[in-house]
Order: sequence, then C-alpha cells, then structure tokens
Amino acid sequence: MRTLGTIYDPVFEKKQKHSFIHRFFLNFINDERDLPFASLTLAITLAILPLAVLLYIPGIPGWVWWTAALLYLYLNNLYFKGPFGLMLHCTSHRIFFKKQYNWMNYYLPWILAPFFGHSPETYFVHHIGMHHVENNMEEDRSSTMKYQRDSFLSFLSYFWRFLSRGAIDVYQYLSHKKRNTLKRRLAVGEGGFFIFVIVLSFINFPATLVAFIIPFFIFRFLTMMGNWTQHSFIDPEEPDNFYKSSINCINIRYNKRCWNDGYHTSHHVRPNLHWTQHPENFRSNTGEYARNKAIIFEGLDFLQIFYYLMNKRYQKLASHVINIDGTFASEAEIMETLQRRAQAIAPAPGAE
Repeated sequence: MRTLGTIYDPVFEKKQKHSFIHRFFLNFINDERDLPFASLTLAITLAILPLAVLLYIPGIPGWVWWTAALLYLYLNNLYFKGPFGLMLHCTSHRIFFKKQYNWMNYYLPWILAPFFGHSPETYFVHHIGMHHVENNMEEDRSSTMKYQRDSFLSFLSYFWRFLSRGAIDVYQYLSHKKRNTLKRRLAVGEGGFFIFVIVLSFINFPATLVAFIIPFFIFRFLTMMGNWTQHSFIDPEEPDNFYKSSINCINIRYNKRCWNDGYHTSHHVRPNLHWTQHPENFRSNTGEYARNKAIIFEGLDFLQIFYYLMNKRYQKLASHVINIDGTFASEAEIMETLQRRAQAIAPAPGAE
C-alpha cells in the first residue's frame, strides 16, 4: 500500500499568451480550459477524415490503400481513440461551444464520433440519461453489480449483453422512465448509424470495415471494459455510495492523455466538475474518501487494473492502493476489502 504524496495529474494553468489557433477558438468555446479539446478536434479532423476518404477512392494502388488503412487503424484505435472518447465524455457533461454557436456542438457526436465507432447520441443518452441517474444500481442497464467482477467469463457475459442488446436495454429503460426526448435521440442516432454503415458496406465493404466497423467493435469493448473496471469494487452493504462503488486512479499517464478520466469516484460525486479540477477536489476531500474506505489506486490505469483483477492478483492491486490517514490497518486488509467488493451482488427482490 502507499501513502498520499504529490499529485502530478493535469490542472489548469492559465497562459499569458495564446497561439493564433487558440485565440480563434476562444471566440467559440465556453471555457478557456477546454482549449486542448479544440486542438484535438482539429488534429483529428485533419488526420482521420482525409484517410477515411482515401480508403473509399476507387482505383488507387493497393499499396496506397493498405498504407492508408494501417495508418488509419493505428491513429484511430491506438492514438486518438482514448483522448477523443474522453473528450466526448467531458463535452457531454459540459457544453463545448457557446450558445450562439450551438450547431457546432453537433460536430463531435455526429461527424467525428462515427469514425471512432460511436453511434451518434448513444453515448450521451446512455451515460447522461441512464448511468449517472442510476449510479450503477439495478436499474442501470450497464450495472456491474450482479457479476463476479474478478472473472473474465463474467466480463465476457457482461460485454456480450451490451454488444448484442445494449441499445435495446437503454431504449426500454427510457420507455419505462417516460424520457421520450432521449428515447428519440437514441433511436435516431443508433438507427441512423447502422443504416449509414450498411449503405457504405454495399458501396465499398473493405473501406467500411476499416473506417467504421472495426472501430465500432473496439470502442464497445473498451467502453465496457472501462465501466467494468471503474465499478468493480462495490461495497455490498452500500452499493449506492459513490465512494464505495467506484475508484480513483491518480498519478498516471492516462490522466494526462484522457483528461483526468481516472478520477471516477470524484466524477460520480460531482459529475459536472471540470476535468482540470478533479486533482484539487480529491485533495480537498481526502477525509471523506478515508471515512468511506474508498479505493484509490496510484500508478495503475483502468487497463492495468482490469488485467490484474482478471488474474486475481490482489496483492499487486493492494500494493498500489493509497492508504489515506491510516484508513486500512494493513495491506492484508486492503486485499480483503478488494476481494469482498469484487463479489457478485444479488439483485434486490423485484429488480431486473
């Protein structure tokens, strides 16, 4: 186990002078702290879109097509996917562009997102309209509670459920809650995406496979793996307690690339907190984390935690848990807490 020291995750540092590009974008965006999103959006637009178009051009030499395809797969799924997905997450919680330029807010979910495997509106509706409302409890159709969370077979069952009927589950949830506006957004976005991909498949299947289908499956797998890991350690006595149903991951490279996404407990406690404020907010509330025996990892990101959890390497996991103010008596107690919180939790009577 570890003690809490200096936090190195990114915070906002106001610049005295901005580049021309940033000065231009400041006219349109709501928050100066989101200028990195403007840079990322521009980089993706200039890199991903031209490569995708190139894949569909008929008659180009095979070596040109394969070079473009491999470069596209690398940039899309290894370089940009995490930063883009978590930028979309942040801008789902806090509107990116100013009210008078509201039409620009459709650019990320409707233009860029499909290239990364996101069907337009589905992420927003699922995450804002259901996940944060239900907080991983039984009515959250992506809840991890009923699964054995250190079992890879259980994870595969969880992933298959989401892949095969995730949108249907969310649609049924919204119908039950009578949230008709969100339901329409989901239907239009999800349905439109699949129609779009099917039509493109008839035009040029190899290009569509590379540009849209492969990113779609990778995105949905990573999304569920992330949600699984973020909500792997749930106190069966208080599953609705934000501090006892999620984790924070601090001092990791992932937070620098993906906008402090490691602060997941902090995010559930304050969903609309700006991403640059999470390190300070966590530091200011360590007493609350300690009182709830919250799980705080240092030096491990979600992918690493998932790997160690699937291999039941609890000692390795416990060695990276921060022991705030002597919350845990020993590393053995941390291991016991992690194991207990990873157990499947039986649904309440009458719950789905």
